[in-house]
Amino acid sequence: MDAVSAALPAGLRGITLDLDDTLWPIAPVIEQAEAALHAWLARHAPAVAERFDTEALRLLRDDVARDHPDWAHDFTRIRHVSIGIALQRCGHDPLMADAAFAAFFEARNTLQPYPGVPEALARLAARWPLLALTNGNADLGRQPYGRHFRGTVSAREFGIGKPDGRIFQEAARRLGAAPHELLHVGDDWLLDVQGARAAGFHTAWIRHAHAPSPAEGTQGTWVVASLTELADRLLAG
Repeated sequence: MDAVSAALPAGLRGITLDLDDTLWPIAPVIEQAEAALHAWLARHAPAVAERFDTEALRLLRDDVARDHPDWAHDFTRIRHVSIGIALQRCGHDPLMADAAFAAFFEARNTLQPYPGVPEALARLAARWPLLALTNGNADLGRQPYGRHFRGTVSAREFGIGKPDGRIFQEAARRLGAAPHELLHVGDDWLLDVQGARAAGFHTAWIRHAHAPSPAEGTQGTWVVASLTELADRLLAG
């Protein structure tokens, strides 16, 4: 694991945090949500469940995403529309997609944070305001540790996702701070680190074990294995 390669940002006034794969692992969450969706369809629209297994529903979602690149910031819309298409193809009312998506979304928000994340969030929030900054559609209001956040800037709500600098600028506006007074924390080198750097933020990279070293190196970025490690180092400074 790389050592932290940045100094404590002077005059830090707030922290923005990515959500998926930063606070919790997302792959098992999506797997459980897709299973919940298929179970709902088996009960309420069996013809759809018979024609579309979980993988087929995923491929249909991908088709919708390819057909509508302008929806790339809105995972909710892509998933909802794909469910409606599956229902319609099997002779069901596509309006059933509302209830089907609700089953998916409930499971999508049954989250298991990485070890130490709730405690680290509480410690950081006691010192700095926290704002979620995400391309995903997790609902922090459903999580007990969501109370540590001042709010969320989501790509779906804002209409533009990371790494576009405009969503980082919106986060700075909501925190009432200049970009150089803020630290962005995330797991994705391109979306989180490069995007935030270009917008003028300080950056922290939660580097998972499988993440390769970026070609340009990590100088100027806090590199840590977990949010707990980052909290320890920031609060020690």
